[in-house]
Amino acid sequence: MGGSRRRPGKDSGPKAKFNQLVPYMKEQRGLLIIAVIFSLLGAGVNLAQPLVVGQIISAVQNNHDVLPLGIALLVITLLSAVTSGAMYLVLAKAGEGVVFSARKKLSTRLLRLRIQEYDLRRTGDLVSRVGSDTTLLRAALTQGLIDGAGGALIFVGSVIAMAFIDWLLLVLTLIMIAVAVAAIGLTSRRIRAATTKAQERVGNMSAAVERALSAVRTIRAARAETRESEQIEEDAKHAYSQGVKIAVINAWVTPIGGLAANGAFIVVLGVGGYRVATGQTEVANLITFILLMFLMIRPVGQFFGAYTSVQSALGALARIQEILDIPLEDTDVERSQPSKRKAVNSTAIEFRKVKFAYPARPETSESGEITSSEPKEILKGVSFKIERGTRVAIVGPSGAGKSTLLSLVERFYEPTAGEILLDGQPVRSLSRSDLRAQIGYVEQDAPVLAGSIRDNLLIGAPDANEKDLRRVLAEVNLTAVLKRDKRGLDAEVGEQGIMLSGGERQRLAIARTLLSAPPILLLDESTSSLDGLNEQRMREAIDAVAKNRTLIVIAHRLSTVVDSDQIIVLESGKVIGSGTHKQLLRSTPLYRELAATQMLD
Repeated sequence: MGGSRRRPGKDSGPKAKFNQLVPYMKEQRGLLIIAVIFSLLGAGVNLAQPLVVGQIISAVQNNHDVLPLGIALLVITLLSAVTSGAMYLVLAKAGEGVVFSARKKLSTRLLRLRIQEYDLRRTGDLVSRVGSDTTLLRAALTQGLIDGAGGALIFVGSVIAMAFIDWLLLVLTLIMIAVAVAAIGLTSRRIRAATTKAQERVGNMSAAVERALSAVRTIRAARAETRESEQIEEDAKHAYSQGVKIAVINAWVTPIGGLAANGAFIVVLGVGGYRVATGQTEVANLITFILLMFLMIRPVGQFFGAYTSVQSALGALARIQEILDIPLEDTDVERSQPSKRKAVNSTAIEFRKVKFAYPARPETSESGEITSSEPKEILKGVSFKIERGTRVAIVGPSGAGKSTLLSLVERFYEPTAGEILLDGQPVRSLSRSDLRAQIGYVEQDAPVLAGSIRDNLLIGAPDANEKDLRRVLAEVNLTAVLKRDKRGLDAEVGEQGIMLSGGERQRLAIARTLLSAPPILLLDESTSSLDGLNEQRMREAIDAVAKNRTLIVIAHRLSTVVDSDQIIVLESGKVIGSGTHKQLLRSTPLYRELAATQMLD
C-alpha cells in the first residue's frame, strides 16, 4: 500500500550518540592513555609558570637572587614545549589509527551488504562515507577530548590558585566566563545537525562526480559536459552553503570567547589596579593572577573546540553508523548453522511456485514528503526443473524476469513466495558461501575490474597457476589479447575494462568463471556482444566446458540455444512454454514469433 512515511525536517536523518564513539577510543586506549599523561604533565608545568613569574617579580622587588628562579622558569618552559610536542605526536598517531579503524570497518561492511542496498544507494555517497566522514572522527576522538582532559586540570588548578590570591577578582572573572559559556553553548548546539547535512551534501556531490566519470565517454558523445558539470556545480553549491553555515556558527563562538577574555582582563586590570593602588594587594600578586586568568580562559576555548569537534564527529558518525547498522547479506543464523550438503540429486535446480517483487524505492515528492509505491511483482508463480548435466536456455522478451531468475539462484535476493532447491535441498538452508561455491555466474554486463588480466582471472580462483590462466583464456578465444601487450597476463585492462572490446570483456568474465570450475554455470546474455565468428568460437568453448556440468543460459539470440536440452520460455513473469526448439515451435506462439523474427522457424 503506497502512502506517506515521514516528512523530512530538522530532526530527520540518522543520529549518533557519544557512547558510539567509545569503541573507537578503546581501540587506541594505549596511545590515548600516554597522551593523557603528557597532557596532565603539560597542565602541571603550565600552572607552575605564572607562580614562578610571580616569585621572580617579588624577588626583584625585594632585591633577592633571581637566577635560580630564572633557571627554573627556563626548565619549565622547555618541559612545556617537550610535553606538548610529545602529546600531539602521540595524538596524531592515535588519530590516524581511529580513521584507519573506521575505514576498515566501513569498507568491510560495504562489500557485504545485501544487494538491494546497492540498488537503493548511490556509489559516490558510499565512497564519501569511507573518505570524508571518517576523517572527521580524528579531531574529536583525540585532540579535542585529550585537550579537554588537560584543560580541565589547568582550569581547576588556576581557579584554586586564583582563589588564594584574590577571591573577589576570581568571582568577577567567573561571572564573565559564565556568560560566555552560556552564549557559546546555545550557539554550538546547531553544529551536529549542520555537519550531518554538510556531509550529506558532500556525499551527493561525490555521487554526481562518480556518475559522470563512470560514463564520461557517453557524456562526451552526447555533448552533455556542460549539463553534467552544472549538476555537479549545483551539488557543490549545496555543500558550500552547508559549510558556510558551519563557519557562521563557529564565527560566533570565537569572538564570544575573545570578548569574554578581554572583558575579564579589563575588569581584573581595573579592579586589581585599584586594589594595588590602595595597598590591598601586591603588584606581583596581580600579575600572577592575570597570568593565571589567561591560563584558565584557554581551557574554556579548548572545551568549546572539543565540543564543536565532537558534535561534528557525531554528525559524521551518524552516517557511518547508518551503514554499520544495515544487516549483512549473511545472517547470524546462517553463520551459526553450517550447511550440510546432501548427496547429489538428479535435479540440479528446481523452482517451485516462485514469486518475487523488487523492494520499493523511496521517492521524495515536490512537497518534501517521502513516499513509496506498491512493489511491482516480477515473477508470478514460476515453476520448472533443471536436470543435472543438461543444457537449459531461458528465453523471452525484455522485462520478462529472466535475469531475476539467476539473481534468485545466487541468493542476491530472496523470493517473496515459493521455494528454490539445489540438489533437492532448499537454498535457504545453505549459506551463501556454500551455495555460490557450486555456481559460476557471468552477469549480463560482464564487469571487468580495474587492474591486470591476471588480477581479473584470480578473483574467484586466487591459487590458480599461469598454465590454468592461459588455458581458460584459450578456451574463450582470448589468446590474441595476450599478444597485444608484451606484459601478457600482467597487461592492464583499464577502468571498467576500457582497454578491451565489449566481446573481450564478456569472454574475460566467462574465463574468470570457468577457472573456478563450478558444477553449475549461469550465463546471462553471454554472447550478446560477440560477432558471428567469435560467437561460434564461444559456443565451441562453452560446449567444451559444459561437459559434466549443468549449464543455464539466458539469451535473446535463439541461434545460440537451439540445440539446448531444454528451453524455458518466460513472459511477464510466467513460464508459458518448455521443451526443445522443435517442440516449442509447435506449441508456443511467442517462441514461434521470436524464432520467425530471427529467421529460425
